[in-house]
Amino acid sequence: MHSLIIGKRTLTWGERTYVMGILNLTPDSFSGDGLLASTSSNPASTGEQPGLREARRFLDAGVDILDVGGESTRPGSQPVDTDEELRRVLPTLRAILTEFPDALISIDTYKAAVAEEALQAGASIVNDVWGLRADPDLAKVVARTQATVVLMHNRSKPASVEVRERLGKAYLGAEYQNLLEDVRRELLESVTIARSAGIPDEHIILDPGIGFGKTVEQNLELINRLDQIRALGFPGPVGALTQILYRLHA
Repeated sequence: MHSLIIGKRTLTWGERTYVMGILNLTPDSFSGDGLLASTSSNPASTGEQPGLREARRFLDAGVDILDVGGESTRPGSQPVDTDEELRRVLPTLRAILTEFPDALISIDTYKAAVAEEALQAGASIVNDVWGLRADPDLAKVVARTQATVVLMHNRSKPASVEVRERLGKAYLGAEYQNLLEDVRRELLESVTIARSAGIPDEHIILDPGIGFGKTVEQNLELINRLDQIRALGFPGPVGALTQILYRLHA
């Protein structure tokens, strides 16, 4: 079993499953739990930073990592600029660490500037849904700060024109020649970007990107064949989306 020391925490891969609590500091979350939307609709809840109450609930329940994000990745969502994303995430991130200084926090962003500020504020992990492809400076930030990075596979069509230009035409469709091999190859391409920037393998986590540019059937196939993703030699999270669960229980 391999271990990763992040802040005051040691994660030992293979020992148990680690649980990540998602704090969507957006008005338009895919799962419908955008905390900015719920706060604006309930004025009584604005006495503290959005997400802080949810963070307490997660930590009381034994969650290992809090994932804080300020830009929705749901289909049709609108991109936000760097200043707006920072305005959404930094106050809550700081409030969480003031109350829970040992909390392990992941910043969900593909922007180097957002990651830099979040890491300086106390986050330890960068969770990039574009696998270091959307912002060429993000890998350098992760390497310089010795942070851990989650590289996600993603063939969604990004809403941002700037991101689309950086990705080229390679990842705008959901067609695969061979689902598993395509996902494995593209994850390893992100690993190559990380390594080239100086990020060590022990700081890399791979996410197969359940729900991102994949059909329900493809999502289920990936879940059933996760052992072949793990065979790449990196730990990895699995985000089971609500739409998959609905189909399973329909």
